[in-house]
Amino acid sequence: MSIEPRHQPAPRTSDDRSTASRVGMALGVTAAALAGLAVANTLAARAAERRNPPNGRFITVDGVRLHVLEDGAGPPVVLLHGNVSTAEDFRVSGLFQRLRRKHRVIAIDRPGFGHSERPRGSLWTPAEQATLLRHAFDALGIERPVVVGHSFGATVAVAMALDHPDAVGGVVLLAGYYFPTTRIDAALAAPPAIPLLGDVLRYTLSPPLGAAAMPLLVKAMFAPLPVPDGFSDRFPVSLAVRPGQIRASAEDGVTMVPAARAMQDRYGELLMPVTILTGTEDRIVGADEQSGGLHAAVPHSVLHRVPGAGHMVHYADPDLVARAIDRVAVQTSAEA
Repeated sequence: MSIEPRHQPAPRTSDDRSTASRVGMALGVTAAALAGLAVANTLAARAAERRNPPNGRFITVDGVRLHVLEDGAGPPVVLLHGNVSTAEDFRVSGLFQRLRRKHRVIAIDRPGFGHSERPRGSLWTPAEQATLLRHAFDALGIERPVVVGHSFGATVAVAMALDHPDAVGGVVLLAGYYFPTTRIDAALAAPPAIPLLGDVLRYTLSPPLGAAAMPLLVKAMFAPLPVPDGFSDRFPVSLAVRPGQIRASAEDGVTMVPAARAMQDRYGELLMPVTILTGTEDRIVGADEQSGGLHAAVPHSVLHRVPGAGHMVHYADPDLVARAIDRVAVQTSAEA
């Protein structure tokens, strides 16, 4: 009987060791670069918060700390901002100041935006945000306000009106998204919402990429109208590219289409006053498809098309928006 000799692995050559060394060095350099980016982005986020301190007060609702801007007296109006944005958007547009002349006006940083928290463990869908904000009404001592939502905030406002109709006096919806469509932008924004991978991205690559893309995004939101003079100086753009707010924006983008799909067959349940405003040239959401479609689904609703305006309809004609809110407030009081 013969015994076959055991196969011996080929000895490592100097080329193999050199390749392994180069790979190890590349991985080390990459890890160090990412760690450096994470530190730099964390420091930049803290600096942005120092430059843009909270201008309102804080309330804690269901264990979530929310930042609230509040002024004026009269019938209550609650303002819900869109994605990427903060409650400060309504001050920069001038809508907040117009409303406080007749109303107790309250603008809330939605979870994860501005200075509000966004605890982990949930994607914070529009329905979940609506429930949290409805509980905030109790903490703020307001009953059946007019709820005004812009863009994604309009989706949250509709979710609140559907799920908590007794808590909502009426809704005014600005450039909202109500019916599911294919959204390439939502897919591109999704990676920071993915567990683990998203954490790496939003602390490393996403902030500088987001900062670089922000001027184009802002231009697209206002188009075809120009970006207002001084907007970048007054609006806290640097808050939008903090790691935490990037996660909130990404999660909103992920939940937007499923939320519209879940609600689209329920719009006939909206029995309170509903006013819809849209820019005829909105390049972010389709004016006819979205606002026009909702108007058709809610026969008693009022639709205002703002000629030549884009997605930021409350900048294009804040007086028109304020008058629409006033009318809904009067209707709400008459029906109380």
